[in-house]
Amino acid sequence: MTTTLLLARHGQTVWHVENRYAGVSDIALTGTGRAQAEALGRWAAAHPVDAIWTSPLSRAAVTAEPACRALGLTPQRDPGLRECDFGAVEGRTLAEFAAEAPHAAEAFRADPVAHPFPGAEDPRAAAARGTAALRRIAAAHPGERVLVVAHNTLLRLVLCSLLNIPLAEYRRVFPRLGNAAVSEVRIDGDTTSLLSLNVPCEP
Repeated sequence: MTTTLLLARHGQTVWHVENRYAGVSDIALTGTGRAQAEALGRWAAAHPVDAIWTSPLSRAAVTAEPACRALGLTPQRDPGLRECDFGAVEGRTLAEFAAEAPHAAEAFRADPVAHPFPGAEDPRAAAARGTAALRRIAAAHPGERVLVVAHNTLLRLVLCSLLNIPLAEYRRVFPRLGNAAVSEVRIDGDTTSLLSLNVPCEP
């Protein structure tokens, strides 16, 4: 049976305001991020789902709380939904890294999968674990609608994997997922359809 997944990036954090890479670091939401989480909760109240899954990182779990409260659901967590580890660039901006290692930064921009940041998680491994997590969730909720709150880079890699887009193109094809914006996909066995992308919860 077809499962509908509503994929949402967590709300804004302090590091994201400064355009810093926040991967495995557990960074708190800003006031704007908490407001975005509340907007996602109102969206969920108007577009009910049957289950809510999140990354184990607190910024994703906190973003999901208003939706859980609105629908009376207990969130479930899957470690496969955590953000990528960005290695040497964790907590830093790409511009800072480029100033220190211009050739490595240029290689990353040209192909972020073949040339990830030093010490970073292999993007192919991240895509595989994230895709496996979404497939597990879909299999656990046949015929249902599920809200999944996770992370920008992981979700872009997973969308490429599910839609048979080369992983190296994830930054070009999906430049950025908005905080608390929703993308709708339907999974039916091995087939995935993208119905909407990066839709804000509120104007």
